[in-house]
Amino acid sequence: MKLFQRLLVAPAALGLLAPLTANATELNFNDVSNYSSFEGIESIKSFSNILPTDWSYNAITNIAMARGCSSLIPNGSISRFEAATILNSCLGNVAQLTEIEAKLIEEFNPELSTIDKRIVKLEERLKGFEAGGFSSTTTASFGGNFLVGALDGTGSETTQTNYDYSIELTTSFTGDDSLDVAIIAGNNGGDLGEADLDGTSDILTLDGISYTFPVGEKLTVMAGNYIDGSSLYNTACVYEGFTNTLDDCGNASSAFETTDSDSVGVSASYDLGGGYTAAFGYVADGTKGIAGKAGQDIVGGQLSYNANQYGVSLTYSVNEASSNTSTATEEYLLDTHYVGINGYWLPAETGLAPSISYGYETADVEGPGENGTTQWFLGVQWDEVGAGTLGAAVGSNGPITEGNDELQMTEVFYSYPINDGMTITPAFFNQETSRDVYTQGFMVKTSFEF
Repeated sequence: MKLFQRLLVAPAALGLLAPLTANATELNFNDVSNYSSFEGIESIKSFSNILPTDWSYNAITNIAMARGCSSLIPNGSISRFEAATILNSCLGNVAQLTEIEAKLIEEFNPELSTIDKRIVKLEERLKGFEAGGFSSTTTASFGGNFLVGALDGTGSETTQTNYDYSIELTTSFTGDDSLDVAIIAGNNGGDLGEADLDGTSDILTLDGISYTFPVGEKLTVMAGNYIDGSSLYNTACVYEGFTNTLDDCGNASSAFETTDSDSVGVSASYDLGGGYTAAFGYVADGTKGIAGKAGQDIVGGQLSYNANQYGVSLTYSVNEASSNTSTATEEYLLDTHYVGINGYWLPAETGLAPSISYGYETADVEGPGENGTTQWFLGVQWDEVGAGTLGAAVGSNGPITEGNDELQMTEVFYSYPINDGMTITPAFFNQETSRDVYTQGFMVKTSFEF
């Protein structure tokens, strides 16, 4: 039989009771009665201490030696609680007891019961502590950006500052899945709103909560609130842009994000093998209704190919407008069909030659007339210029409606890591806001990750 299995935390009990010297000592066992027999054993319940001359002291010492716990052999007199603790440690997981061991257990039963109760309380306190802490599979990461800059051409033409802050929590339940929560705060906007920072009017806001899990060996699925429908897309672009206009590599709508309000969605990717990947995305207004006429829905997919030095992707989406048309029409919300093409090339070795990324997107809006749009992007990037990264891009200033003038935008940035958790990025952009009317901006962003 198993004996006092919950009392295996003998060292903790020893710490609660009294110090006990753990060094072995030489004893003269010639005068000790036969350990295997309990004839003539007198009751020791009245003893407050166990002395080396007592039969029980020597019996406990022999048990410690025989049961492989010789480090607990006492040196000098011990209390009954210390004797019980030694018995618990040596016999706590023994399947079968000898007669003398059973007799000692019976004699020290009151002390063993007290130790049991104390250890149970310790376990309850430990469980309470663990329940109030992070799971061992939970991680938290934090980031912050401070921005200072000024514009020339429009706005107040004054030096201004913006900031944002983010918290990302990730936990896994199986080792292959991931529950992710993103929380943000920031005041991005105004003259410096072109910078790729978060703006929440200084209010801590839930930016997304999602659960990602594998289905078999090749399919990965993500579902949640406020997630991008293109979260698991593999768009062929290696450029790391600075401004909101150029950081989407020219496919801002085909590789769609969320609906305008109360977004809920799913994204999935499937490894076709040989460098090919297929992906699917869907987001909807979770309050007005999913897959219905009353709420906005966006659905799309992507096929991509990635090799060692180049990659291409073809992306398609159908985006419903976020505001209703007349209820007399067949569909409350008009559809816009987007097609995006992207590609990149990487040099065999980092050096004078930069990586090149290109993107082009077209849109066809439902309804009469020629009301489609196009936009394009071209970016180059050197990943090792000194200790930092140098990038430059040019492209259309957002979608260009058919029949309207094409407006352009350019940017240049240099990202320099001060250390593992701090990066400084100065950047310049020239934005054409109307025909031959330009706004120049110079900004410096300091980023922290920890």
